[in-house]
Amino acid sequence: MSVMRFQLPSKHVSAAIHSNSLQIVSKPNIASEEFMEKVLNRRWSLMSPETKIQQITHTHGSNFRLNTHPAFADGNRMVDMNKQSNYFYIVRDDLLHPLINGNKARKLDALLPLIQHNSVTDVVTCGGCQSAHTAAIAVLCAEKGIVSHLLLRGEQPEILTGYNLMSTIYGNVTYVPRNIYANREDMLMNYAKSVAGDNGSVLWFGDIIQASSTNELSTSDFMQMDVSGSEGNHLRKILVVNEGAGDSVALLGIIRLVHYLSQDHLLGKQRAIKFVVDAGTGTTAVGLGLAALYLGLPWEVYAVMLAEKIDGYRKQEEWLISEFKKHFNIEFIDHSHNVNREDAGIVRWVERGRPRKFGNVLEGEVEACQQIAQQTGILVDPVYTLAAWETAMLLSSKEAEGGPEVVMLHTGGTLGMFGLAQRYKKYFGMLRKGLNHY
Repeated sequence: MSVMRFQLPSKHVSAAIHSNSLQIVSKPNIASEEFMEKVLNRRWSLMSPETKIQQITHTHGSNFRLNTHPAFADGNRMVDMNKQSNYFYIVRDDLLHPLINGNKARKLDALLPLIQHNSVTDVVTCGGCQSAHTAAIAVLCAEKGIVSHLLLRGEQPEILTGYNLMSTIYGNVTYVPRNIYANREDMLMNYAKSVAGDNGSVLWFGDIIQASSTNELSTSDFMQMDVSGSEGNHLRKILVVNEGAGDSVALLGIIRLVHYLSQDHLLGKQRAIKFVVDAGTGTTAVGLGLAALYLGLPWEVYAVMLAEKIDGYRKQEEWLISEFKKHFNIEFIDHSHNVNREDAGIVRWVERGRPRKFGNVLEGEVEACQQIAQQTGILVDPVYTLAAWETAMLLSSKEAEGGPEVVMLHTGGTLGMFGLAQRYKKYFGMLRKGLNHY
């Protein structure tokens, strides 16, 4: 059996990671405890925040091994089972749902009950042809008995596959010319009005979020709520959800995840951790950073930039934090310890190993995904999660004994491989040649 050699990220990425090596440390206080109680006291879409944590060891960038049951000690220090190899931990949110991304499920964890609470009958949203977001909205809304309307950019593919296929099966898909799609707000509003008709109503996210900023969405309230509250009321209520669900309520599900992971028998609250995630809109990364801040965790969040430049991500971070503070009526714990950092934010935005236009696949990346899958049983994709895997490898190879642990959040994205195989036939066609070596 031939062995493919995995390529570590380029030197400029390594420099970017280590140029901001100042550790962020927050201290929990009474205000943060009250905040977490307020955040967690609501109904969620996911029955439990539980997820699996596994360990990846790697040697010389060419061999990987999976440990499905890593040991933890006191929740503060993770047990290293193999000091001869570099290693990192991987949070398997890719296993949350068979059809949708883990990060999409987390973003919608608090939003879907909010939609039900407001007796929304239809959801209108948008995305690219292979949008994981629209597929997630379609599947999860169908599970709740809510109609989804999905506006997809561009032309219908000759063959439906991947997320595009799931969106079509579970939701109502309309393909929108690119020049019209460019003005998303008008496009979404016009379509929502057409669905509502003369007697229906159209709501934006901001119209319903105030209910979430109070205790109206407590668990006890939901226990008394009629989930099918729209029955008997035949007027349609349409909710517009922004592309990618990149709104402040999406942060709640991420905060819930961090609260779960920081339990003493898992990652704990005392151990320094470098937490790595791929960044599309950047919402997941900001949620991780906010949760670490409020829980007083000595965690650094490394987000690999995929769809924007650093200025764009910093603006998104500032906007999400501002919206979160406004909607949930909270203030930050003093984080003046960040003033010496170049970006002075809660997330470290990192360049990917080989920068490219978003959505493109480069030579060798599909083979790298194949290598990881064959050696660990974990499927990463070339556009998103491979970048996080590479960064986790680089960080873990640089950490000395006793240094911070490295943890990667596997956000999913596996159905996207079908769309990529349709678009990049030459790279996936090369995989057939590799079979001759086995």
